[in-house]
Amino acid sequence: MAGARAAAAAASAGSSASSGNQPPQELGLGELLEEFSRTQYRAKDGSGTGGSKVERIEKRCLELFGRDYCFSVIPNTNGDICGHYPRHIVFLEYESSEKEKDTGDTHLFDKVRGYDIKLLRYLSVKYICDLMVENKKVKFGMNVTSSEKVDKAQRYADFTLLSIPYPGCEFFKEYKDRDYMAEGLIFNWKQDYVDAPLSIPDFLTHSLNIDWSQYQCWDLVQQTQNYLKLLLSLVNSDDDSGLLVHCISGWDRTPLFISLLRLSLWADGLIHTSLKPTEILYLTVAYDWFLFGHMLVDRLSKGEEIFFFCFNFLKHITSEEFSALKTQRRKSLPARDGGFTLEDICMLRRKDRGSTTSLGSDFSLVMESSPGATGSFTYEAVELVPAGAPTQAAWLAALSDRETRLQEVRSAFLAAYSSTVGLRAVAPSPSGAIGGLLEQFARGVGLRSISSNAL
Repeated sequence: MAGARAAAAAASAGSSASSGNQPPQELGLGELLEEFSRTQYRAKDGSGTGGSKVERIEKRCLELFGRDYCFSVIPNTNGDICGHYPRHIVFLEYESSEKEKDTGDTHLFDKVRGYDIKLLRYLSVKYICDLMVENKKVKFGMNVTSSEKVDKAQRYADFTLLSIPYPGCEFFKEYKDRDYMAEGLIFNWKQDYVDAPLSIPDFLTHSLNIDWSQYQCWDLVQQTQNYLKLLLSLVNSDDDSGLLVHCISGWDRTPLFISLLRLSLWADGLIHTSLKPTEILYLTVAYDWFLFGHMLVDRLSKGEEIFFFCFNFLKHITSEEFSALKTQRRKSLPARDGGFTLEDICMLRRKDRGSTTSLGSDFSLVMESSPGATGSFTYEAVELVPAGAPTQAAWLAALSDRETRLQEVRSAFLAAYSSTVGLRAVAPSPSGAIGGLLEQFARGVGLRSISSNAL
């Protein structure tokens, strides 16, 4: 594994050294989507999936991961672990700016292959979020499941299990048939095969202000937003426990939420901090979707556009309520019997707008003046923050930057998608007018005004 890490670092260094001489097209998102829309990635096929082209995609992913993290690579060369997982499964160990840390037994993954629980413990996973809408699936006449919640031996009792049923890829044909409008689109929870109820421990929901009993009444937008809020709250929890998100196969619903998590945290400036919008877009499309076996060819042929939904959905998570910065800011505020009282604030010496008043060595007072009132302020505008922490203006700027970054990612995706996948999926009509998928695509996302602010 140390050798794999060294190889990844070398690949990163080689790519960085030559990046200055390459044109903007070096990211190859169009090339990625071209390959993605033609064939499904399978680790065991190797050259059968595009050979050198796939290798370039894999190498590019390692280079983008290596920008911010030191990582190990779990080998899956012939699909020994899973046929539709990447040949190089990335395990992020620590940020590259941090001091070298102990990586543990380098042969561990060979020893525990097939021992799921040992692997989860090694990765410090505590929370397991299961997106299946059923407890078991019937395939080829056999009951199969990837759900820990139906383990009769209760071997996963030490983990915190969350059953958060979410519609499978078939449901997204309705999304496409409704001109890519997710608002008002509600899954039919009364179907015979749907037998997994929503189940979340109470201690994980009290701070989210969501009525989970109404989950079957939510449309696709509400459901995706609320599930993402839940996942973000787990990621932002006080402990350092890991989070596992999965469905039945890991190539539709799983990359949907992993992409949204990755992009949301990136937009807050918390992960992949050196990557530009086009770079983080390439990384998540290539690694989370393509290399983990999403069958885009099959999904496009059936109109099951869950892949497109993911990136079009970014417009619904730009607000403060999805920002991890809001959570961190709340945690940074001091607490003494519920916080500072009005009396505490009144005893502080007033200053002009934007000034600070010393409050010991640990905290400062940021005071906002009322309009037109020199030296005065309203209690609602007073905010206590740690000394040296960003002011209100800085937080607002960060949140504004979050929206801009997500919009840039969405716009880049729509432009690349429309020029590759969108065009290929349409057969010319006799009249020569745009028809079929592209017509619905254009209506649904506003590509007719792609140069406007609509995107």
